Amino acid sequence: MMADPAECTIKVMCRFRPLNSSEVTRGDKYVAKFQGLDNVVVGGKPYMFDRVFQSNTTQEQVYNACAQEIVKDVLGGYNGTIFAYGQTSSGKTHTMEGNLHDTDAMGIIPRIVQDIFNYIYSMDENLEFHIKVSYFEIYLDKIRDLLDVSKTNLSVHEDKNRVPYVKGCTERFVCSPEEVMDTIDEGKSNRHVAVTNMNEHSSRSHSIFLINVKQENTQTEQKLSGKLYLVDLAGSEKVSKTGAEGAVLDEAKNINKSLSSLGNVISALAEGSTYIPYRDSKMTRILQDSLGGNCRTTIVICCSPSSYNESESKSTLMFGQRAKTIKNTVSVNVELTAEQWKKKYEREKERNKNHRNTITWLENELNRWRNGERVPAEEQYDKEKMNAEVLAMDNTINNDKFASTPSLTPMPGMLSAGKEKCEVELAKMYKQLDDKDEEINQQSQLVEKLKQQMLDQEELLASSRRDHDNLQVELTRLQMENEASKEEVKEVLQALEELAVNYDQKSQEVEDKSKDFEALSEELNQKSSILASIDSELQKLKVMANHQKKRVTDMMSSLLKDLTEIGIAVGNNDIKQHEGSGIIDEEFTVARLYISKMKSEVKTMVKRCKQLENTQSESNKKMDENDKELAACQLRISQHEAKIKSLTEYLQNVEQKKRQLEEDVDSLSEELVKINAEEKVHAMEKESEIQSANEIKKQIQSHREAHQKQISSLRDELETKEKLITDLQDLNQKIMLEQERLRVEHEKLKSTDQEKSRKLNELTMMQDLREQARQDLKGLEETVAKELQTLHNLRKLFVQDLATRVKKSAEMDSDETGGSAVQKKKISFLENNLEQLTKVHKQLVRDNADLRCELPKMEKRLRATAERVKALESALKEAKENTARDRKRYQLEVDRIKEAVRAKNMARRGHSAQIAKPIRPGQHSVASPTHPNVLRGGGGILLQHIQPMPFRGGGAKLEKS
Repeated sequence: MMADPAECTIKVMCRFRPLNSSEVTRGDKYVAKFQGLDNVVVGGKPYMFDRVFQSNTTQEQVYNACAQEIVKDVLGGYNGTIFAYGQTSSGKTHTMEGNLHDTDAMGIIPRIVQDIFNYIYSMDENLEFHIKVSYFEIYLDKIRDLLDVSKTNLSVHEDKNRVPYVKGCTERFVCSPEEVMDTIDEGKSNRHVAVTNMNEHSSRSHSIFLINVKQENTQTEQKLSGKLYLVDLAGSEKVSKTGAEGAVLDEAKNINKSLSSLGNVISALAEGSTYIPYRDSKMTRILQDSLGGNCRTTIVICCSPSSYNESESKSTLMFGQRAKTIKNTVSVNVELTAEQWKKKYEREKERNKNHRNTITWLENELNRWRNGERVPAEEQYDKEKMNAEVLAMDNTINNDKFASTPSLTPMPGMLSAGKEKCEVELAKMYKQLDDKDEEINQQSQLVEKLKQQMLDQEELLASSRRDHDNLQVELTRLQMENEASKEEVKEVLQALEELAVNYDQKSQEVEDKSKDFEALSEELNQKSSILASIDSELQKLKVMANHQKKRVTDMMSSLLKDLTEIGIAVGNNDIKQHEGSGIIDEEFTVARLYISKMKSEVKTMVKRCKQLENTQSESNKKMDENDKELAACQLRISQHEAKIKSLTEYLQNVEQKKRQLEEDVDSLSEELVKINAEEKVHAMEKESEIQSANEIKKQIQSHREAHQKQISSLRDELETKEKLITDLQDLNQKIMLEQERLRVEHEKLKSTDQEKSRKLNELTMMQDLREQARQDLKGLEETVAKELQTLHNLRKLFVQDLATRVKKSAEMDSDETGGSAVQKKKISFLENNLEQLTKVHKQLVRDNADLRCELPKMEKRLRATAERVKALESALKEAKENTARDRKRYQLEVDRIKEAVRAKNMARRGHSAQIAKPIRPGQHSVASPTHPNVLRGGGGILLQHIQPMPFRGGGAKLEKS
């Protein structure tokens, strides 16, 4: 239901951007001159608009002038449209979007979103709002949903009020500016953009962001609805300036085509034409209600001030002037309440009653006049008392009377009938067109899904091929390693056999070494005892030598003392003559004897000292040798001690493991015996054979004793094996070193073997290729020989025929010389032709042989392709199933994340309107612990109902329906 309509003109705003860096470096002039706030002069011609924005105008100023009023109109129940028009790189996207998350640089769309919610929060608390948004683009004249990229070719239909809408487009309910901006970011990431010479981020499609607001007053039950179209058109382009090529050139062609369709619609509306070509493009069809319909429309024409783009700027300004003359018929989209419908029904009922009374009065009066009766003036119907509606009814009746004459009735009837028929046919055609669009949309969506599935399948196949190749390489490597390990195992077994053989020798050598060690230790003990005795004797000799030296020195000192006394006495003539010469001689002889005795004693002492020194040196040498032998023996002893220590530790570990294993074996055997016994006893008890059960128990006891004996024997064997293991461990180290050396040599040999095998494979392949080529050449030579033989025979026949013909012509021709020359020329010409034909024939034979060789290869490829197609079809089926499952899981996860994000944005402001967000089927929600149907978050309340609940005023409360 709509209120009374009112006419309003389309508002046109003009915005000039500053000169960009490329225009400044090129030295372009600033051609725009501004006169006031609504006039601009370009190329000497003035252009008048509702508002003209200069280059230094801020985003906020543009918004305040262009879009602020439309927000109030949309929340008041009107439809609104804002779209930007202009050449590429003129600032349309900057004007409409700007920087979406910068408070200063954001454009009209994010500011409108913020303003809508700010108005809602400040409105009456009895108002409830439902807000849903859609975001789609028109790319290559196909409508593509930016919130669901699988919808690639949507169709345009008309509702019951003949208002166009995009069928199947995603409608997302929102309850906060953040959710709207997230939706815009999601859709913007899916838009088509490209790099051209004019713009680094050139929009290659027309984007349309639709905001649908429905509100209801809970007290009066008054319902209003409003739609707001925010359109960012792609720019018109000159291919010579943008340098578009390939796909970008095709995009430019479609952009220019749709913009020319928009210009045609604007021109038809400005000229007042009866036919408006809305259906020439999808964009004009969607904007049908915005151009000449029920919508408050604002057009922002964006221009470049550069002299380089002067012609395009003039064209844009002319477009704006034509659009400024268009008038829209706007009305409030209101839904009447039940009480209002009732009152209106009563009014219409009363009007109909009055009309019926008037009709009956007039019919009676008419019948009286037709019957020839004269109706007095008092009884005639008084037209002055009629209201405006009755007068209109009378006028229609009078017109019907005049139309009843035979001269006037036929023509209008025929025209109206033909017009009605044309309208019916046109409606049918439009309906068929819409159905076809819907069918095309479904088919295109199916094609896109299949393409995506094919791409996924190709990726899956490629990955599976890569995995298969990797597995094949890994399998071959493992096979080679297996073979190598088998060889190594064989070598290890041989080495173990050799070790087993050498083990006995080594054990014998160890016994010999242990015996030698014992003998050496005994000899060392003896040597050490001898050394100790020699040391004691040496000490004694040293003491004696010192004593003898002391005695000799004493004697010499006393002798010298006596000699000095004698010399002094002789020199002083103290010897008395009366003692006689005999006493002196005796004393002198005694002294001489004493001196000779001393000399002999000194000599013996010197000899004894020399002997003692010699013996000491020999003993020192022997001591050094003994020390060396002792160090070597100590080293051996330390080695043997370390070896014995490691062996004892290993033996302890082995003994512990052995004990554990023995205990496990004993417990398991006992359990096994018990289980067997219980089974047999149980079976025998069932059969009531108790005596046989006792015998079986005795057998089990004997079996247990035998088992114990066997365990003891096994333990003895284990001890022997442990000894063997300890001996083998000594050899294992040497074997490991030898094995490492052999492994290195084996790797070298393996690499050389692989290189030789590779060369051998290459040679065999070359040999096979040569053999194949030789066979092909042989067959080709045979065919060529046959063909040449046939040619040779034909040539002979041809030459013979020529010779006979020449003879005949020579006989017939009188001039023999002239005739023979002509014939020779003909023969030479024919021979040349024949040679050329033979060459061509040979080439054809060669080509035929090559094609015969290629034929089996092509057949093989064809078979492989057919197999691959079958495999792809099977993989495609599997991928479809997997994709459906993954999509279902992904949708559930996305819904869960969205619910978590929405829970953060519940609380807003106190005493304001609320925004309802209906819950879709299949969405999950978390119930409050106090009430199962109430969701709380951020101080707000979220009510769950089956019917959509609106977003009420009176606080920052978010009600979910």
